Amino acid sequence: MPDLVHDIARHHDARPPAPRHHAARRDPARTPHRTPAARPHVDALRAHRGVPRRPFRARPAASTAPSPARWGTLAPVPAPSSSTPETGSVEEHLLLVAGGDREAFGLVYDALAPLVHGTALAVLRDPDHAAEVTQEVMVEVWRTAPRFEPARGSARAWAATLAHRRAVDRVRSVQAQRRRDQAVLDADAPRPYDEVAEEVEGNLEAARVRHCLGGLTDTQRTAVELAYYGGLSYREVAARLGAALPTVKSRIRDGLLRLRDCLGVS
Repeated sequence: MPDLVHDIARHHDARPPAPRHHAARRDPARTPHRTPAARPHVDALRAHRGVPRRPFRARPAASTAPSPARWGTLAPVPAPSSSTPETGSVEEHLLLVAGGDREAFGLVYDALAPLVHGTALAVLRDPDHAAEVTQEVMVEVWRTAPRFEPARGSARAWAATLAHRRAVDRVRSVQAQRRRDQAVLDADAPRPYDEVAEEVEGNLEAARVRHCLGGLTDTQRTAVELAYYGGLSYREVAARLGAALPTVKSRIRDGLLRLRDCLGVS
């Protein structure tokens, strides 16, 4: 038995050590699987030391199935689910909306609202007005869905036409409102006042009135001056002049008729 152990050790020392990097990079496809018969010295040493022999396990054959995706590797992109609605299905949902289907209108709203808002925003250039127009157009889509004809165009083209038309109407409405507001501001604005011209015109009018008053009789001129320049009533003028009330009224009336003819007032 000592000779056997000595032979095994000498045989083991005579073998050149295999490089570690070659052992780590050994190709399993080129290196045949080791069997218990290929290592007799190891089996004899185990038998000498009383170590039971481990059963041989063959390596499993290489699997052809793709390995699971690991971190840092590209995994295949799954195909889109068949449950995702296609673009052409908007027309089908719009036909259901024509029958009063609220769930179908929710799908139509999600598909057309971004397009409607973008069209309105491109025309109005105002997010607030664009949001209001989008709401109005989607309400119009709900109400006028029975008028939609798939043979004349797609649902997106129909909605874009409604949005553009409503946005143009909003632009015209806003412009008209601005013109009305500007007209009100212009009417309330103070007009320029020329003091010199006003004073000259007033002096000319006063001179004409004084000239025409000079053409009245003394009784007529006195009665008119007390009534219109003095601010007295007919009865007060009659008491001031000591004349009858009908006489004073007649003098004032005759004096005003002569003043009208003199001033050229129709």
